[in-house]
Amino acid sequence: MEHATVVVSGTKIAQEISGTRSEVWRLIQQLRCLGVDVAGHPAAGYQLKAVPDLLLPEILAPLLRGTIFDSHIHHFYKIDSTNTQAMAAAAEGAPEGSVFITEEQSAGRGRGGHAWESARSAGIYCSLILRPALPPSDVLLLSLAVGLAAGDALKQIDAKIRLDLKWPNDVLLHEKKVCGILTEMNAEATRVRYVVVGVGINVNQQSFSGQLENQATSLRMATGREWSRVELAAALLKSLDREYASFISKKDARESILRRFSEQSSWVGGKQIRVQENGSMLEGTTEGLDERGFLLLRTRQGLRTILSGTVRPL
Repeated sequence: MEHATVVVSGTKIAQEISGTRSEVWRLIQQLRCLGVDVAGHPAAGYQLKAVPDLLLPEILAPLLRGTIFDSHIHHFYKIDSTNTQAMAAAAEGAPEGSVFITEEQSAGRGRGGHAWESARSAGIYCSLILRPALPPSDVLLLSLAVGLAAGDALKQIDAKIRLDLKWPNDVLLHEKKVCGILTEMNAEATRVRYVVVGVGINVNQQSFSGQLENQATSLRMATGREWSRVELAAALLKSLDREYASFISKKDARESILRRFSEQSSWVGGKQIRVQENGSMLEGTTEGLDERGFLLLRTRQGLRTILSGTVRPL
């Protein structure tokens, strides 16, 4: 990538990696299968036609200096789920700020056990390990803060886009999901051991299949142009770093999160919704968030507090 326009012979590359020309050819084929545009010139060698938009630690770490995410970035070309990998690593003592990011997921997960479609090198699929000194009841506020951070990162890249935050943790663009957040934790009764925050952003997908066609969109579909995943991933992690630092250190952080989420969301006040929660269905009009971040819903039977569930418009 540092010499993208240079044509380098297979013999030279073989010498650099202490291998053979046939091994170089095999590795070049692997790169091509991963979407890296490598041209082959007869009798001359290989040339990187374009710098690939890969979310490599060597690229991201310099952009994240000064954040808690700059030192432990784990990149994969394909894994089952970044949240699954991060939860396992956290259980083994991986440090706070560890980032697990992949080009493709074979079993990406969203809330409620839903699958997250993870097309290769089209979106951002990452999970972060955090170890906040919090009671488990405060983790919902952290999830709301992640939604604010994701929205802020998207606006940094394109100030013209109009986003909506759907409680508890979706970012919508043109009323369709462009970003989803999955927060999982390991906790005792009074304190959190660790939290894994998974963030999926649809960036350069050109279409979605089946039921997702009416539910999901991507930045490319909404804006008509291709986006740099590296630029957006860096903006996301820097924004998350700021929100997290504020959340754990400032006395008024909780009030700020609730206020800003309510201001940026059309879903938490005056929205007629249907909530599927623990096998039951509730309908009503939203009346804001309580002090813990739970959704208040005015139903025919009175005011209800929604702790979790799938929220849809009426």
